[in-house]
Formats: sequence, structure tokens, C-alpha cells
Amino acid sequence: MKLPNRKQAYVPQAKLANYLLSEIHVVGRWKAKFLINLGFDESNISLLQKALLIIAQKEEVKDTISSSHGTKFIIDGSLQSPIGKTVDIRTIWIIDKDQKKPRFVTAYPI
Repeated sequence: MKLPNRKQAYVPQAKLANYLLSEIHVVGRWKAKFLINLGFDESNISLLQKALLIIAQKEEVKDTISSSHGTKFIIDGSLQSPIGKTVDIRTIWIIDKDQKKPRFVTAYPI
């Protein structure tokens, strides 16, 4: 199955800048180190955003998790980096209750 409403999926800029690419975020800093080593940083944040959206729009949903907040969708895919490397990552998306647009939650290497 594909991500429902995948063409409306979005990645909040703050999620990227203040979490995935933040070297000081308590949870996100190890992810930032991984992504920075691949050539991602705040100067090319739009490349990371586009790469995540491509995964959401093209890849199959691996699993779903229902919660009181909505339904999370786990999607694995390949991330193309600015330095020419390709890595496999797991992305998590959520469709919040009473919403239709999938929102990016997190990503990490697999």
C-alpha cells in the first residue's frame, strides 16, 4: 500500500532545522551527525526535504501504527545525498486525527 494522500505529504521546516539537523537536540543529534556526514546541512535543507518527500510519494508503506494522535506510517527508502552517497533510511509519517495530510515525523538509517 502507498501512503494515503501522499501527494499532500509535507515536511515541517522546523522539524528539519531544529531536530534532524540539530547537533544539540537531545534526541536528534545522532541523526544530525549521520546526515551532516552525508553532506546535508542548513544551506541545502530543501534537498533533504525533497528527498524525504520522494520516499513518501513513491515507496510502499512497510507498517502502520495506530495511536490516540492518529495513524503512523513506516516507509523505508533510499536517500540520495548531496555528496553522491545513497543510504537506506526509515521514515515515519503521521496522519493526525481529523487531518488528511501526512506529516513527516522522523527518519533514521536502517
